[in-house]
Amino acid sequence: MNHLKPYRNPPRLQTLLAIGIALTLSACANKAPPSLYGWNGFEKNLDTFFRGDRESPQIQAAKMEEDLQKIRSAGAQLPPGYQAHMGLLYGKQGDLAKFKQHLEAEKQQFPESQTFVDFLLRNFQTK
Repeated sequence: MNHLKPYRNPPRLQTLLAIGIALTLSACANKAPPSLYGWNGFEKNLDTFFRGDRESPQIQAAKMEEDLQKIRSAGAQLPPGYQAHMGLLYGKQGDLAKFKQHLEAEKQQFPESQTFVDFLLRNFQTK
C-alpha cells in the first residue's frame, strides 16, 4: 500500500488565486465611461429655478458662472441648455447684453437649438 498522498495545491493558494481573479474582473467592470459634458451643479440649478426657490437669479447666475469656470478648466464641454439657462437668468436680472451673449453662445454650440433660441431672443420680456 502506498502511503504517499497525491500533491495538492494548498487551500490558501487556491483562495488567493480566486480572490485575485475576482478583483481583476471587478476592476474592469466598474470603470464608467467618461461623461461627454461637465454637468457640475447644472441639474440642481435647473431644479432651483423651476421650483421657484428663494435663491435670486443673481445667486443662481453666480453659481453657474463658478461652475462654468470649473467645467472649462477641466477641459469638459458645457451641456445642452447651460448657456441658454444662464442667459435667462441674466435676462431676469435685466442684463439684456449677457442674456443675448449666452443665448448666442448656446446657438453656436448647439445649432439644433437655433429655432428655440431665436424664439427666446424675439419674445423674452423681463419681469
